[in-house]
Amino acid sequence: MTFRDIIDALQLSFLDDKELRRALREVIGFYPHNIEHYKVALTHKSSGQRNDKGKPLNNERLEFLGDALLDAVVGHIVFEHFDNKREGFLTNTRSKLVSRETLGKLAQEMGLTDLIQSNGAQRSHNSYMAGNAFEALVGAIYLDQGYDAVMRFMKKRILLQMVNIDKVAYKEVNFKSKLLEWTQKNRVKMAFVILEQSKDSQGSPVFGFQVNIEGVEGGSGQGYSKKEAQQVAAKNTLQRLRREPQFIDAIFSAKSERTKMEEEPTMIAPEVEQKEDFIIAQEEPQAIEQGSDIQEKPVKEKKKPTKAELVETEIDEMDLSDITHQKMRQTREEIIAAAEAAAFSE
Repeated sequence: MTFRDIIDALQLSFLDDKELRRALREVIGFYPHNIEHYKVALTHKSSGQRNDKGKPLNNERLEFLGDALLDAVVGHIVFEHFDNKREGFLTNTRSKLVSRETLGKLAQEMGLTDLIQSNGAQRSHNSYMAGNAFEALVGAIYLDQGYDAVMRFMKKRILLQMVNIDKVAYKEVNFKSKLLEWTQKNRVKMAFVILEQSKDSQGSPVFGFQVNIEGVEGGSGQGYSKKEAQQVAAKNTLQRLRREPQFIDAIFSAKSERTKMEEEPTMIAPEVEQKEDFIIAQEEPQAIEQGSDIQEKPVKEKKKPTKAELVETEIDEMDLSDITHQKMRQTREEIIAAAEAAAFSE
C-alpha cells in the first residue's frame, strides 16, 4: 500500500490509529508513541472538534509550544553549523529557516497537509494552516519523545533531506530592490534616512537607517555596513506594508496632500496695472567707498542640504541595472563568496 493509499483510507477521520501511525511514519521518519498528541497537532480549529469535556479541540497550544522549540533547536543547529559568524547572521539564518512560508512549504513537501483535519473552505483560504501544523507537529514530537527527538527530526529529516542550510543562509534577498519597485509602481517618494553611525563594543562600525515614504516613518534597521542596515530597514518596511493597512493609508494620504499642493499655483498672478517703466531704476552699488576702505556686499550663504535630501538624491540617481538576482552556485565556498560580497559590502 502506497502513502497515498494510506491517506485515502484514512479519509482524514483518524478512526484507525494503526493507519495514522503508518502515515506519520512516512511523514516524520519514525513511529510515534502517544498517538493522541499527534491527533491534536493535526486538528485545525475550523474542524469544530471538542474533547470529552466539551471544550474546543485544536492545535493552537501545540503550535505555541512548537514555535518556541523551533527557535531553540534551529538556533542550536545554526550556531554549530556556522561557528565563525556574528549574531546578526545567525539570527537572519534562523529566521529564514523557521519562517511561516518555509514551514508551510516543508509541510506540503512532506505530505503533512494531507493529514490535517479542517473545514474544507477554511483550508483553501488559510495560507498559514500548513506552517502552523508543522509547528504543532514539533510540539507533539517533544511531548511524545522529548527534546532530543525534536533535534534528530530537524537535523536528519528536515535539514539533511529537505533543506540546504548553506543556500538558505547565504541566499541574497534584495528587500531594498523589492521596496524600491513597490514605491515606483505606486509613484510614491521614498528615502533612506541615516539614524546613527557608531561603533560597537569591539570597535566595529554600526549603522542605523530608517525608511521614509512620503514623509511617513517606515521600518528601521541596524547593520555592520550601510547596505546591510538599509536591507534590514527595507525588510521591516515591507512587513509593515503587508500587515498594517493603516500604514499604507497614511502613505497614500500623504501622497494625496503632496500632489494636491503641487497642482496648486506656485507663482503670483501678474498685475493688470501698467507699470511706469519710463523711470530708469538705479542699480544697487556693488561696493560703497568709505574713505580708503571698500565694503563688499555680503554674499548670501547657500543652505546645506539635509541628510534626508542627500539620501533621497542618491536613491533618485540610483542605476537599477545592477539590481539583479544571481543564480546560487552549488558549492558552499562559491555560495559564501558571492553572497557575502553582495550582501555585506559597503
